[in-house]
Amino acid sequence: MRNIKLIIQYDGTNYNGWQIQKSGVRGQGSMVKGRNNVITIQGVIQEAIKKITGEDVKVIGAGRTDAGVHAIEQVASFKTLSKLSADVIKKALNANLPDAIRIMDVSDVELDFHPRFDAKSKSYFYVIYNSPITSPFLYRYAWRVQQTLDVDAMKNAMDFLKGRQDFSAFRASGCSSKNPIRMIFYLSIELSDFIHFMGIGLSGRFIKIRIEADAFLRHMVRNIVGTLVEVGKGKINAVNVKEIILSKDRNLAGPTAPARGLFLEKINY
Repeated sequence: MRNIKLIIQYDGTNYNGWQIQKSGVRGQGSMVKGRNNVITIQGVIQEAIKKITGEDVKVIGAGRTDAGVHAIEQVASFKTLSKLSADVIKKALNANLPDAIRIMDVSDVELDFHPRFDAKSKSYFYVIYNSPITSPFLYRYAWRVQQTLDVDAMKNAMDFLKGRQDFSAFRASGCSSKNPIRMIFYLSIELSDFIHFMGIGLSGRFIKIRIEADAFLRHMVRNIVGTLVEVGKGKINAVNVKEIILSKDRNLAGPTAPARGLFLEKINY
């Protein structure tokens, strides 16, 4: 038995998140579709592995990204009896996967390696296009907010979010985690007037929020971003963010930011 580690990039726009939904059904002998015939990243990769090895495997991901969320470096693993080399597996998977999902690296790891439980921290970043018109090359990857945001106020608010705290106020309903306490190691907000794309710079007003924590609750990053945007609009005072945290009341925090601006950036081990 081997344990194969995958480094994966994907554009999550047309997928219902990473994880195959419970009560999944098989469509035409496929593991691609889960509940309500939705297509997930995990399901598509498992189907590709079956084509290559003939095995029904479970691909375990380090982060269960939501529908529409993207990944620069998702880490996953699966157990196999296949004797194919790591390089052959990489080439074969990419030949059988859609263009929106790419396997960037494949390697053999110890049998007890677990992508999620062994992770020390995870980092995400979120892109806001703070301009009245969205570039057609960015609308899939950024949240357009037309009202000019007060970035200094947002930075003042973010300081209250750092450290080990109960993040129940930023937790979506249906979150399965038993413990709402998380440690945010790093949180930054950067403002720029251009963003690199395909070797060129697209002009505009861009706000990039980066966050690293030991783990995240469901929709935690998107709810934090939504709250910071409300601060930037002047609808929530920066100092009130501390009160929101202490309240543990989701209704007091801001709205959930759209999935399209969120990227899983890196898993740290």
